[in-house]
Amino acid sequence: MLILTRKVNERIVIGEDIEVSVVEIRGDQVKIGIVAPRNVKVHRREVFDMIQEENRAAAMGDAPDLSGLQGLFGPSSDTDVDTDPDRDENPST
Repeated sequence: MLILTRKVNERIVIGEDIEVSVVEIRGDQVKIGIVAPRNVKVHRREVFDMIQEENRAAAMGDAPDLSGLQGLFGPSSDTDVDTDPDRDENPST
């Protein structure tokens, strides 16, 4: 772990595209600002841990019963439907 001392309005650069700045210090709280590309997810640790736990629970859970949705979105792959428009229905051979 790298430990740095910063004052208000001082910044830390991570890589080439992430910047962390000290916005305010009040008592025992430090307010920081983070500038990062939109594709970089930034979470408080407690939120990140909750997301990870929810993902683990979802991966371990039973798959929902979706049989009631059958037929709502058009023909399914297990029906005999001809999707080739060039196929001749009554070939003369």
